[in-house]
Amino acid sequence: MPHPISPLAIRAFTATSALGRGLDAHAQALAAGRGGLTRNDFSSAPLDCWIGRVPGLEDEPVPEAFVSLDCRNNRLAWAGLRQDGFVGHVLAARERYGASRVAVLMGTSTASIGATEEGYRRLDDGHLPPELAFPALHTPHSLANFVASLFDLEGPCMTVATACSSSAKVFASAERMIRLGLVDAAVVGGVDTLCDSVLFGFNSLELVSPEPCRPFDAGRRGISIGEAAGFALLERLEAAPDAPRLVGYGESSDAHHMSTPHPEGLGAELALRDALARAGLAPADIDYINLHGTASMKNDEVEAALITRTFPATTRASSTKGFTGHTLGAAGMLEAAITLLAMREGRVPGNINAEAPDPNCGPQMAWSAEKRDVRIALSNSFGFGGNNACLAFAAAERLA
Repeated sequence: MPHPISPLAIRAFTATSALGRGLDAHAQALAAGRGGLTRNDFSSAPLDCWIGRVPGLEDEPVPEAFVSLDCRNNRLAWAGLRQDGFVGHVLAARERYGASRVAVLMGTSTASIGATEEGYRRLDDGHLPPELAFPALHTPHSLANFVASLFDLEGPCMTVATACSSSAKVFASAERMIRLGLVDAAVVGGVDTLCDSVLFGFNSLELVSPEPCRPFDAGRRGISIGEAAGFALLERLEAAPDAPRLVGYGESSDAHHMSTPHPEGLGAELALRDALARAGLAPADIDYINLHGTASMKNDEVEAALITRTFPATTRASSTKGFTGHTLGAAGMLEAAITLLAMREGRVPGNINAEAPDPNCGPQMAWSAEKRDVRIALSNSFGFGGNNACLAFAAAERLA
């Protein structure tokens, strides 16, 4: 079993998704049980499904100095970074520690592939159009490069692309870098945007629902794909002792199947138990779990059974993908932010859209929003290929 870690302060965090821009917009929608899914109006060809789209990105280019990295994904990153005073927090960290002592660790699944799709649709005699003819734009590292360049940061800059666990795993990478003395702070985050590759790719796997997704419903029909940007600034605890904190994480890769989870949830359970061990927690200590809960048949079945057999009835659990859709590589960060919001607001988000509970669900499920003191919480992120992550968070008062 892993050794406990020293908690890290989460000095600032923010989220932008189909629920709105910034934490207050998310808190209001979650409290009201108001989802952000709409009928698909995005794909280049008709596809009957629902999506979690962030409106207005088409009219919000990145700053002119970064035009070589302009694409929908980086536009969403730019929109997300400007919420909740996050830019000011990062600039202050650069001032405190120096540009070389702040890491940029970003999770994404598709990065700027939407721009690459557009470029190939508009090829002229085999050449990309001039506004898209920038090699650095068409790489998985486009997002991290953009964020580091925006803040003129010179520390380690890394992209994690492990499907749906991508932007949960950046928290673990940040803890290791700070613990080893490589950096003093880390900007972690995740951004993924809608594109044809995602919509039609998941549809080809018969995973896309023709209706708004219904996590943990017995009659669920698949996922709804969304887009989101989320960011957090992590530092040593003494730098921000009154902030919520990351107290544990677990990672695993069971490699059971390219797209189907292990039937007994082996990898998911390993990640969950490692997170508890690193945090020095028992299942009974957990107030709330933000579930991966994609509304796909096998994922929800396996995760529901894992929660039912592991946690007491007093633990609350819900998936928030009925609100936002599955935001792919951004899901880990978005749902970490929602978990931290549950702690801030004293309210467990409901598991909306479900009408008939999956029989594997236990008494832990919160089908509607509940006022509750959330002091310790987990957030699950389980990706393709059995690539799993679980994050453990605690309120400041618990370890003060």
